[in-house]
Formats: sequence, C-alpha cells, structure tokens
Amino acid sequence: MSLWIVLFSFVVSLGASPLVFPMLRKLKFGQFVRDDGPATHLQKAGTLTMGGVLFLPGFLLSSLLFMEDGAKVLPVLLVVAGYGLVGFWDDYVKVVKKRSLGLSAYQKILAQLVVTGLFIAYAMESSQASTSILLPFLPGRALDLGWWYVPFTLVVVLGTVNGVNLTDGLDGLAGTVTLIVSGFFLVAALLQGNPLAVPAAAMAGSLLVFLIFNSHPAKVFMGDVGSLALGGFVAAMAVSMRMPLWIVLVGGVYLVESLSVMIQVAWFKKTGKRVFKMAPLHHHYELKGHKETKIVAVFGIVTLLLGIVGILAMG
Repeated sequence: MSLWIVLFSFVVSLGASPLVFPMLRKLKFGQFVRDDGPATHLQKAGTLTMGGVLFLPGFLLSSLLFMEDGAKVLPVLLVVAGYGLVGFWDDYVKVVKKRSLGLSAYQKILAQLVVTGLFIAYAMESSQASTSILLPFLPGRALDLGWWYVPFTLVVVLGTVNGVNLTDGLDGLAGTVTLIVSGFFLVAALLQGNPLAVPAAAMAGSLLVFLIFNSHPAKVFMGDVGSLALGGFVAAMAVSMRMPLWIVLVGGVYLVESLSVMIQVAWFKKTGKRVFKMAPLHHHYELKGHKETKIVAVFGIVTLLLGIVGILAMG
C-alpha cells in the first residue's frame, strides 16, 4: 500500500505542476536574492519561488485519502499546513513587499509558537498521549520526561523547523535531504506498524516531483512555504512516533547546518572573526569552490547513511 501512496502522491503533484507554474508566473513570485549571500546566487534572482505549493497539496490530499487513523495522522497534517501558512506569509512579505528578510524575528517566532503550542496541546490531551520517548540503540526502552515533555518538545519542533529552513539554500538540497528523511520515517513506521507510514509515503512521492523542477539549475525554489512545512513534517513525525531523539541521527544535516550558524554568530561577536567562510555550512563549501551538485550529493549520501544508522538504532 505504501508504494501505491508514493505513486499516487507523485502523480497528483506532477499533474498539478502545469497549473502551479503559470500561477506563480502570473503572480510574479520571483525569488528576491539577498546581496550578502554568495555572488553566484545573484543570477538566481527572479527564479520562481513559493514552490512549496507544488508538493504540499499532493502530500495533504494523498495523506487524507489513504489515512487509516485520523487521531495520529491529522495532527501531523495540521502542523505541516500550519507551518506552510507561516511560510507563505513570510514569502509574501519577501516577494510582494520586497523585504528580503521577510517577517521580523518577533513575528516568525510568535507564529511558530502558536502552531507548535497547538500541536503540543493536542498531544497532551490525546487519549494516546505519552510523555515518554524511545531511546536509540535500546530496543523497548523509553524515557518518561514527565512535565519536561512540553519544553523538550517545544525545543525539538522549533529547532527542527528552523534547521530545515536553514538547509534550504542550494538547488535541491533541502528537498533531497528531506526525501531521504521521509524514506526513513516510512521504513520506521512500517516496522512499528504505525499508520504514520501514510504521510511519510505521501511526502516522499510529492518531493520526488518537486526535485524534478528544483534540482540544479532550479526552475523553482520551495520558499519558506515549503521549507517551514517540511520542518514541521519532520518534527511532527518524530514527536508523534515518540522518536524525537532520532532527529539528531537522521536529521544530522539539519543539526550541523544550525550549529554552523550559531557557532559563526557566537564566535564573530566574541572575536570579530569568522569560523566559516559563510554560514550555513553549505555556503562554506560553496565558497571553497565545490559545485552545488556535489554538495547536495554529499549531504544526501550522509543523510542516507544516517538513515541506515537510524533504522539500526531501532533494534
């Protein structure tokens, strides 16, 4: 069944592409490139953005049609949709208002807190709620966080969402990494007999279509409507499957990208010098002369290997 869901989601998203691209062109949703980024990215100005609207409808429709347990699947879909709306708002400000940084930091964090807070509230009120999380490499063992579950989950979701957002900086990078992460969740859910295999399969199928148009040279960027939604997907899946610690393993690329930014900012404030040529990390390698396609391939391979480790960590 899961393979049929992947195929169905792929067909739906591919079928939507002839409608999405003319709409984006008509609305003039072209990428507004920051002038403090790599110089090679300036030529990408005007490339269609907000491409998340290409894969999100296929993902949501496929998940709803094949859904087997609404109590488990719907919260994930709502988080994806919620973060997608936050991203759409941010993209709108960037593209229409011509503000390259989009929403203010205050607006972003407030909107993200609302979406995450609603997700945690549902999780705590659900009849299937549990404050325990599974432990990697210790099959059958779990850790009950008690009241720490709320702040822990808040950090996990917000950190993951912004980690995925930071990873979206090269053609095909965030899509490739998250496609592999979706594959991990699909395998993990099937091993658990978890109905969350449905959204995992749906996301994999939709992202396959998106990568056709987003691989280098990209014809469309996913925008924040896509990257924030993907971050919400990864975080919600991990939390709902009681596997948030697996994000550190399988989502290692997201983690390293985030850490590179934090290290760069902290060290520059302290010494006035930079650790990396540019952060996030993928820009560092880009400025060292590596091609986008090579960076994406290496980060994808690393994620695939981490996904294998993640499966082995389930025992």
